[in-house]
Amino acid sequence: MVFLSVINWARCRGPDEFWRKRRIFRLAAHYIGRRRNCYSIAVRNVHRALVYATKARKLKKEDMKSLWDVRITAACEQHNITLFSLREGLDRANIMLDRKSLSDLASWEPKTFEALAAVAKYKLETDRFIDGQDKCHPTGINLNLKDVMLEAWLNEKKK
Repeated sequence: MVFLSVINWARCRGPDEFWRKRRIFRLAAHYIGRRRNCYSIAVRNVHRALVYATKARKLKKEDMKSLWDVRITAACEQHNITLFSLREGLDRANIMLDRKSLSDLASWEPKTFEALAAVAKYKLETDRFIDGQDKCHPTGINLNLKDVMLEAWLNEKKK
């Protein structure tokens, strides 16, 4: 491009404007009507959508945490232990599992979760820990570590 005067050079925004608008139009490609074709309308809608997407990322994390806690709590009630006691017992037994992995074990591998609950309960009993956090006692089956652990499994394998 050859500019004969400084005024024409200043008025030309160059290729940067094309690519800036193209980026907005690509983000608005799935919209309908003028929201897709008119730049001034598209840029408003794209910015609003990006704000919603930013907020949704935080909300998704919170939703997943609450879902994992619900799954773990339900599995704990089956094994007669509270969520607080389970977490405390696993921490004292140096078993470092996060919410997601505990939730996966609770839903997909219930025998493994039962063993973890028994280990946590045994560790709390040996440490003489009293759960003062939860006043109500869960209704479930009492676990003994000896019932859950490997002896029965090993005896089955030998046969």
